[in-house]
Amino acid sequence: MTIDNRIQVVLIDDDPHLRQALSQTLDLAGLKILPLAEAKGLAGQLERDWPGVVVSDIRMPGMDGLELLTELHAQDPELPVLLITGHGDVPLAVQAMRAGAYDFLEKPFASDALLDSVRRALALRRLVLDNRSLRLALSDRNELSARLVGHSPSMLRLREQIGALAATKADVLILGETGAGKEVVARALHDLSGRRNGPFVAINAGALAESVVESELFGHEPGAFTGAQKRRIGKFEFANGGTLFLDEIESMSLDVQVKLLRLLQERVVERLGGNQLIPLDIRIIAATKEDLRQAADQGRFRADLYYRLNVAPLRIPPLRERGEDALMLFQHFADEASARHGLPPHELQPGQRALLLRHTWPGNVRELQNAAERFALGLELALDNSMPDGSAGNRVEVVSGGLSEQVENFEKTLIAAELARSHSSVRSVAEALGIPRKTLHDKLRKHGLSFADSGSSAHPDDLD
Repeated sequence: MTIDNRIQVVLIDDDPHLRQALSQTLDLAGLKILPLAEAKGLAGQLERDWPGVVVSDIRMPGMDGLELLTELHAQDPELPVLLITGHGDVPLAVQAMRAGAYDFLEKPFASDALLDSVRRALALRRLVLDNRSLRLALSDRNELSARLVGHSPSMLRLREQIGALAATKADVLILGETGAGKEVVARALHDLSGRRNGPFVAINAGALAESVVESELFGHEPGAFTGAQKRRIGKFEFANGGTLFLDEIESMSLDVQVKLLRLLQERVVERLGGNQLIPLDIRIIAATKEDLRQAADQGRFRADLYYRLNVAPLRIPPLRERGEDALMLFQHFADEASARHGLPPHELQPGQRALLLRHTWPGNVRELQNAAERFALGLELALDNSMPDGSAGNRVEVVSGGLSEQVENFEKTLIAAELARSHSSVRSVAEALGIPRKTLHDKLRKHGLSFADSGSSAHPDDLD
């Protein structure tokens, strides 16, 4: 059992009359008090970031004030401890001050002296905890930047969203293409949350055979089905107290989706073949590479489950939308691989940098990491630059050549990539590229590109 964070002062004195008098003084000053007759066991009831202070007599049966001070400071050296002394205990109190006591009060003392010391100690405690929170936030931010490398606006926004959601209890739906880093984001949400000391359980629903998916997720009792000889704890139950990451949720059958919806709503799980409802303290992070709304409209995904999951969506931008993040990520992974293999790091040459920038990365970060590994091993940097949707019309081959030829090809690649993303109008493509519509019209003709190649009915002559 832990002491409520609303308690501001824990007062310990074995003299019931003095304890009552001091409690009344502090209570009348508007402070929330917990009076205790003994010190034994107190340290185990205080969390490290408990926001209050401790006032204790020195001479008490069992554990005395100095022993309490030592035990409390072993847990949190910055916790203010005020000691109450008798006249003959002043040398002992000085010793306690050297050991880290915040203050000591010699009996008899005025009520105002006690209140003044307690209020100063509380102010110091607030300052200490505020500084701790700031250091933790900076540490988390640095850790997040190391995990999700990049300075593009979309990555800055994603890190901000993760930081805001991590501390909440909300379930999260991660949206992203294959290889974009969905599990990295899920682990970051877990590690930056209050559940960081609990289990993180990752499971790919698309990799589970239909015959075992329910048993794997929900568990089963002996005899639940042929071959079920002993109890099995499912992934949801195993993740109790922590986070469960469920990837490729779109591949789950409609029957399993019904059970998942119930679990999300009621926070209980029932093993196959069992009758007991097992309460869960769990956070669900689901991930998908599909448009679940479209899947729901087509009857492949339950609409009620989609709306239940879509409360806190996080979209991971594909690498082709992140500009020079590709260079930063590539160098990051290449340096890691070089260190892992005991090889000297390689520097990217200008032509290689241009090659990486104009590549469309259909496999996203996973593809880039593999390419960086090969680069670190001294192998040729060869990339397949086909578009992620498989369309051939606007495919741009990687070519060598002089600066002018490479610049032309790079421009063509950027426009082709935006055509693949923006099928609605010339206006949307021009705005995304930051150029006038007339200029886009000319460049489409120059490079032989058109909206027809991207699967849209729009035409470059339609400038409205």
